[in-house]
Amino acid sequence: MKVFITGLAGFLGASLGQRLADDGHEIYGNDNLIGGYEDNIDKRFHFFQTDCCDLEEMTKIIPDNTDVIFHCAATAYEGLSVFSPSFVTKNIFEASVSTVTASINKKVKKFIFCSSMARYGDLRSPFTEDMKSKPVDPYGIAKVASEDVIINLCNLHGVDWTILVPHNIVGPKQKYDDPYRNVMSIFLNKMLRNEQIYIYGDGMQKRCFSYIDDCLASMVECMGHNLSSKQIINIGPDEQPITIKALAEICSNAVGHNQEPIFVNDRPLEVKYASCSSDKARRLLNYKTKFTVEESVLNTLEYIKKRGTREFNYHIPLEIQNHLTPETWKNKLI
Repeated sequence: MKVFITGLAGFLGASLGQRLADDGHEIYGNDNLIGGYEDNIDKRFHFFQTDCCDLEEMTKIIPDNTDVIFHCAATAYEGLSVFSPSFVTKNIFEASVSTVTASINKKVKKFIFCSSMARYGDLRSPFTEDMKSKPVDPYGIAKVASEDVIINLCNLHGVDWTILVPHNIVGPKQKYDDPYRNVMSIFLNKMLRNEQIYIYGDGMQKRCFSYIDDCLASMVECMGHNLSSKQIINIGPDEQPITIKALAEICSNAVGHNQEPIFVNDRPLEVKYASCSSDKARRLLNYKTKFTVEESVLNTLEYIKKRGTREFNYHIPLEIQNHLTPETWKNKLI
């Protein structure tokens, strides 16, 4: 197939692109390099350094006769979105509208959108796809608005669609020098640098972490799968919910790090318990969990060690600074 992937230099986009290239598909895609690494770009990719918000350029670079578009690009900064809402929502909502518009104009056959568990907000977990969305922050609100526009336009203009809702994806290629997101990678990078880590609140926030390869299998299955047509599907493990404090302990044991974490104030609007049911993915996409959290930590650790630790890059400006803004960000403590 001819496949176009937005966010092709990012963690999810690059991993998906490599997997599909290995399977013999022709891979095109773009990235603005805000949240990815240039060395994630495989030589087999037809890559364009283009922002998804640029409708004219997106229309130019999406090739004719594209079979599938995976819209993976996102400024996936849920916690930051209450302090940098303009930056985050523009690169979620406007980017999604531009991408689906260009896709329709280029007569793309199927549009697959990677949404977020943020769509569920603080509903009671485990979240199921039939729940009414209840996002609690600008990031989640922008994701749900993007879903609505994609469904609206694809239905009107005859483009097949699927909305995938990944759980917290982790693994090699993930950006680990970003102070605003990717908790597992932040912990491992800091521990390898022999630095104390910061934990927001009491650390009892509970999440399910999804190893990248487990997600990719379902995404590939979705490409030509009639059962996924016009469906919203959670993908990720639901068997091993874990607290952030427990995750820190697993990372510490893997690294051999013996410094106690520093506990700081909760991040505003952070959902305490967030995990999804993956029953629908098992039924429609043959989803299986093959990697445990412990294995995910070890594989991510080896990637960071091989690539080398990095100082954290505060590359996104805080648009709102007040007494609610985490000190870790205001004072660049991470």
